[in-house]
Amino acid sequence: MIIKGRVHKLGDDCNTDDIIAAKYLVSTDARELGRHCLESIRPDFAGKVSPGDIIVAGENFGCGSSREHAPLAIKGCGISAVVAKSFAAIFFRNAINIGLPFLECGQIERIEEADTLEIDLSEGLIKNLTKNETYKTEAFPGFLQEIVEKGGLMNYMKERSRRNV
Repeated sequence: MIIKGRVHKLGDDCNTDDIIAAKYLVSTDARELGRHCLESIRPDFAGKVSPGDIIVAGENFGCGSSREHAPLAIKGCGISAVVAKSFAAIFFRNAINIGLPFLECGQIERIEEADTLEIDLSEGLIKNLTKNETYKTEAFPGFLQEIVEKGGLMNYMKERSRRNV
């Protein structure tokens, strides 16, 4: 599974309140949430995202509350993957649930705003096409790639149950 997009770079400790403000939690519509993604720290963020773009962040991405709305907002605004130095455990789980791929990478300092990345989830390779560099990370496990391809855990489980009938 290959993902290619332009980078939107964030720092450390980007929490779920930064990703989607509590006042928008009345909706579970991904597109609606996506229109407000990161607006408290980058008011113009959603308007600058093109489908397929990638967030690159520092340590502890997605910390804070356990709201599934955070990865849903990210996916809803068009982001195709998140690369960070580390993730909060609850974000990790919620991203799987909604089918948002994520990778930990210790070399994010080399990646800058607006660089173009190509991510090979199967191989665990992140190619910075702007700088002609490659960063190695853990491959995204095959079953998680299947969940992403199906659009999230619920869709994945529905398809599996249909196959087992």
